[in-house]
Order: sequence, then structure tokens, then C-alpha cells
Amino acid sequence: MEVMKFTTKFIVKVTRASSGVAQYVQRTDKSPIQMTSNLKLALIMGKLTAQDTLESLQRARCSSELVSVQVRA
Repeated sequence: MEVMKFTTKFIVKVTRASSGVAQYVQRTDKSPIQMTSNLKLALIMGKLTAQDTLESLQRARCSSELVSVQVRA
């Protein structure tokens, strides 16, 4: 029996006060950062990249948080 190995990655969840709808970071290579409401399209990234993205979003008027996800290694 094969044992599946998982690793923890992160996505950045953003909730804007005006809409109240949760969105996720889709791309970080463009300015402004591209967002999506589809969790499957969210950018799965390492912790350092996610923290950098989170810091850049803190300047905006929104509530953002790191969400951990388990992915196959």
C-alpha cells in the first residue's frame, strides 16, 4: 500500500469590507494583485510568499488572512 505524503501550503483569503464576499489571491505578478472568488483558482504558495502577499494587502482596506491547505508532495 502506497502512503500519500502531504505538505502544507498557503492561500491568501481576502474579505473586502464593502462587499463582504471572500476572495482569494489568484496572481501576484501583476499590479494590482489579481483576485478570484473561485477557491480552486487560488494561488497555492509557500509560507514566505504568502506572508509577503499578506503584507502588501494590509495597506489596502480589506481583511486578509493566511489559510493553510494540504497538497500532495
